[in-house]
Amino acid sequence: MMSEIRIVGLAAWIVPLTSHVAYHMAAGKTCDTVETVVIRLRTDDGLEGWGEVCPIPGYLPAYARGVVPALTEMASVLIGSALTGPEAVLAKLDAKLKGHRYAKSVVDMALWDLMGKRAGLPLHALLGGRRVADLPLYHSISCLPPDVMAGMARDAHATGIRQFQVKLGVDSDWQADVARLRLVREAVGPGPLVYGDWNCGSTRLDAIRVGRAVADLDIMLEQPCETIEECAAVRDATGLPLKLDEAAHDPASLLSAYRMGCLEAVAVKLSKFGGVSAARRARDLCLHLGAKMCIEDTWGSDITTAAVLHLGAASPPELVMNVCDLSHYVAPRLCPDAPVRRNGRIAPPEGPGLGVEPNMDVLGTPALEL
Repeated sequence: MMSEIRIVGLAAWIVPLTSHVAYHMAAGKTCDTVETVVIRLRTDDGLEGWGEVCPIPGYLPAYARGVVPALTEMASVLIGSALTGPEAVLAKLDAKLKGHRYAKSVVDMALWDLMGKRAGLPLHALLGGRRVADLPLYHSISCLPPDVMAGMARDAHATGIRQFQVKLGVDSDWQADVARLRLVREAVGPGPLVYGDWNCGSTRLDAIRVGRAVADLDIMLEQPCETIEECAAVRDATGLPLKLDEAAHDPASLLSAYRMGCLEAVAVKLSKFGGVSAARRARDLCLHLGAKMCIEDTWGSDITTAAVLHLGAASPPELVMNVCDLSHYVAPRLCPDAPVRRNGRIAPPEGPGLGVEPNMDVLGTPALEL
């Protein structure tokens, strides 16, 4: 029987991640240089658990500079806690600080890393067991002129990618969005999955016009409007399948979308739901509801990507639509041993826990050390 171990240290780093290509979305949202927060939990027997969270400004109720103050608030409960399991520790943190699920998600990830290392097992073994050798990737295309986006899709297709997220709405021109979808579909040919994503930045009217204009193509729509009700109206008016993202963030929202008939697919993002623990519960509900999943996170680098891949590998492959190697889009790489995409697919790390360790020179000086 394992002896009880306790958390004795907490450190956090704030690291700028710069996109290789400026990443433009509707409603003025942009990923160019975004800060990611990396934390390390240390136990009294010398284990280290790593976590990462990287909110996009204006995307969700979360911001990177809010993580460290939240960690400081939770530290009095976190430090000294027995490593009895992530959800038991999170319950104590919830009693100390209400909400702030994005800040708790990074703690949850580090706790899972510790649990895997403590057991000597990769994280996917603790999340249900590995179901696949590797996972399909999608490639997200920044909202640029239609011909540029088609060229980016063609380049990604040549590397083996067969799923394409086409960002829409940056210029508030619905006809330009139609051209984006048509040219990308033409560039990748029949068969690959193509879906247009507004990130809540469209009106129902414009989304319906776009959807009806591409209804002759094999196209899926993603989160055109802010609410589930509006998205359901677009889905009903266009007859096109729908993927939810921002509006789906807890079991209640998943059930609501299912009842409204607009849950063909959903983005299960770790920090959006509140961490690996909450994302695993969302995954299990999606399995019950028959919803395809994109298992990913809002943004980030190698540590977040590793957690995503472990959860994806431990999920039934027939309902995993895709995953995202977030670190592919940004520099610097945080972990020299992190997995990379190959022929449109990617495999989780092999080591215990998350299976990745950051380069301390890249992290630099901690913003918090307790």
